[in-house]
Amino acid sequence: MSRRTGLILDFGGVLTTSVAACATGFDRRAGLPEGTFLTAIAKNPEGVALYADLERGTITQTEWNERTAALLGIDGTNLLGRVLEDLHPEPSVIAAAQAARAAGIKVGIFSNSLGSEPYDIYDGYDVDRLYDTVLLSEHYKMRKPDPEIYEVMLGLMELAGPACVFVDDTARNLPPAEDRGVATVLAKNPADTIAQVEALLGIPLS
Repeated sequence: MSRRTGLILDFGGVLTTSVAACATGFDRRAGLPEGTFLTAIAKNPEGVALYADLERGTITQTEWNERTAALLGIDGTNLLGRVLEDLHPEPSVIAAAQAARAAGIKVGIFSNSLGSEPYDIYDGYDVDRLYDTVLLSEHYKMRKPDPEIYEVMLGLMELAGPACVFVDDTARNLPPAEDRGVATVLAKNPADTIAQVEALLGIPLS
């Protein structure tokens, strides 16, 4: 097998701390039973559809805030920002990504986006400077795991699937990449993620 030369990274939960942990903290602050927010966006059919529409950019973040808050029975002002209040950079993975880039690996971000107003999840991460390409799903009216958006990402990387490694913290987002020959890593904790990427790229990153 030829050397892999591309590294594709999800954003939330890979280059950041856990999104699920943020949701748990939000439930606690909002006085909701633990698991309420994640249930609303992952199991409630209306909530699932709203979140998908947000990721595809077919509704604004403000509209999502208001309509999702209504499902939760709470105030919708800057709901997303409040949910992700505890989200922080994951320094070890960010450093590993930069080490890969310094070693000649093309590094891209492949993110299901959440709108940018009033809360911008990417603010402060300098994504346009630190990564070779950035795909935010809302700009294409698709989202992972829609198969077509993986083709778009590979096109932006200017690499074939077998030349790439893809890291995501959501299992359902991996099969469409695997279908295109991409080697995948399910991110569970930073040290394990970095170790798996090092093995697949064949270079040290830490």
